[in-house]
Amino acid sequence: MVKRTSFEGDACPIARSLEAIGDWWSLLIIREALFGLRRFGEFQTKLGMAKNILTVRLRALVDHGILATAPASDGSAYQEYVLTPKGRGTFPILVALRQWSEEFDDRPAEIATILVDRKNGRPVRKLELRAENGRLLSQADTTVKPRPAPRRRSA
Repeated sequence: MVKRTSFEGDACPIARSLEAIGDWWSLLIIREALFGLRRFGEFQTKLGMAKNILTVRLRALVDHGILATAPASDGSAYQEYVLTPKGRGTFPILVALRQWSEEFDDRPAEIATILVDRKNGRPVRKLELRAENGRLLSQADTTVKPRPAPRRRSA
């Protein structure tokens, strides 16, 4: 198996995030954790992953602080995988991927679910990127620029 390039020290924040969550299995594990799965066997059954692959992905998600292990909530000897705040922070990423697929998939009628507001059952609006003043932004309205250097303290 070819070892992939590490983006851990990359200056690009997109590349750095891919280091933690950039393979499809990791995103699917996070999706299922957001749906409430917590146990190894639940992930394995739901995703149909080989146990060795699941073990490696779960360990990496724990190492990156996306998931944490906790004693089983039923008091058994098992451990559970729970989303950390960093892991719950992936929710908008997964919603963006979902909405992109809903818009551009070649066969959208085959998508089995829709994302709805739990309170009223209505579909969730498409994510929007807005400026500080609330103005709706497109890609053409944005650019990247160097981050300002941190200020030095005078002695």
